[in-house]
Amino acid sequence: MPDLPPLARFGDLVATDLRDVTHDPEALDSTGFWAVAMDFEGRLTCARFGDVRREPVPPPVPGQWQGPAAGDWTSSLDRAAYLSGVRRIRELIAAGEVYQANLCRVLTAPLPDPDAADVDALTALLARGNPAPYAGTIRLPAHGVEIATASPELYLRRAGRTVESGPIKGTGRTAADLLEKDHAENVMIVDLVRNDLGRVCATGSVTVPALCAVEPHPGLVHLVSTVRGELAEGAGWPGLLAATFPPGSVTGAPKSSALKIIEALETAPRGPYCGAVGWVDADRGTAELAVGIRTFWIERDPPHGPVVRFGTGAGITWGSDPEREWRETELKASRLLAVASGVYEATGRTG
Repeated sequence: MPDLPPLARFGDLVATDLRDVTHDPEALDSTGFWAVAMDFEGRLTCARFGDVRREPVPPPVPGQWQGPAAGDWTSSLDRAAYLSGVRRIRELIAAGEVYQANLCRVLTAPLPDPDAADVDALTALLARGNPAPYAGTIRLPAHGVEIATASPELYLRRAGRTVESGPIKGTGRTAADLLEKDHAENVMIVDLVRNDLGRVCATGSVTVPALCAVEPHPGLVHLVSTVRGELAEGAGWPGLLAATFPPGSVTGAPKSSALKIIEALETAPRGPYCGAVGWVDADRGTAELAVGIRTFWIERDPPHGPVVRFGTGAGITWGSDPEREWRETELKASRLLAVASGVYEATGRTG
């Protein structure tokens, strides 16, 4: 393993001087600045840093990130398995088991040189090839957390007692590609997020300031809504995470039914993908956690050697066309995989 010091980077916010690592969410209500990574399966890592400052993302340095070849990525679900999964979810919707469920796949590639695999160097490449509002790095090699994210989606923002979520549902190359199905899916997930926040917010305080806004991102557009509430007296981070995690936009509705379907159909754990990545400033009572989409992570010790992983998926409704959903997962992945594999850097485009 390369000798990489612990670090967290969120936009132009940089944290160094690691002081403490815990898996207890109550720490987020204590003191200090915490980097937070939570796997979709629920593993929480909170790292408190002593030095927090603002500085721009550095330019890429040749040799610090050597990504896999473009053809080395393999998928946990191939095209046939993914199409079959979409059809199965539509059957379950018809049977009344669920209204919507996210079906995801994890892409994996071997690292050609594990010593030239710094996730913060990958973040520097992503900042230029795929800028994102919640981009960042959490680098804790000794604790098995090495994440580079280009997430466009807000999971939770907090300012004092006010909490806000920005669920994304609906993806297309342009706004003209967005269908009625995309709008219906977004509204469905907004209802779920309202209910989740309502479990820890003061009665009557949960509102939807924005519904189905079209938001451009590199190579695609999303439908994004905003849900806001005021935390109830006595509610803190343990209750907030318990009420809202995993994020509704990457599970489905009802969430409990969608999670059972995900467990049955997906063949690999999602890990940081679809989890939470971000920071909590316990002293100021502020926080910004992204949904861990458009996210790479490194595993140093799987059976066949160090790998880098990346997740992609789509929300499935009764109106879903299996081929179109597969293409959506390809669209979400193509630009980022090209950046990580050096193809985008070489050509300036993903082709």
